[in-house]
Amino acid sequence: MVATRFAVAIHILLLLAREPAGQSTSGRLAESIGTNPVVIRRLAGQLARAGLIRIRRGPGGAELARPADAITLAEVWEAMRRPGTPLLPAHRGVQGVESADVLGLLRGVLDEAEQAMQHRLAATTLGAMVARLQAA
Repeated sequence: MVATRFAVAIHILLLLAREPAGQSTSGRLAESIGTNPVVIRRLAGQLARAGLIRIRRGPGGAELARPADAITLAEVWEAMRRPGTPLLPAHRGVQGVESADVLGLLRGVLDEAEQAMQHRLAATTLGAMVARLQAA
């Protein structure tokens, strides 16, 4: 679920980065993304609480809170995930020695994979994504 919220949040931010301020209403964003405006408002609220966007009520729409080059994908990821919830949950299995051993081994590998992903996201800015989108 966090991956879907993350993808939609990136879509929202890319639209905000490319459109003039004031044109990015929840209805306009929802139309472009292909979802309900309520979903956009919920995710936009999370992005605003994370300090990534500013929302103006009414016809004002939303805008980036800072330049696209100053927003990393890691910040967006953190805004969309629930604290303490791993990206890749490990199966608990039946209680027993083997289950605990497997869970411990698997959890370590999955945590390392998530750290590698977060490192890559931290190295990518929204501005870089906008440039890639314009080049495509």
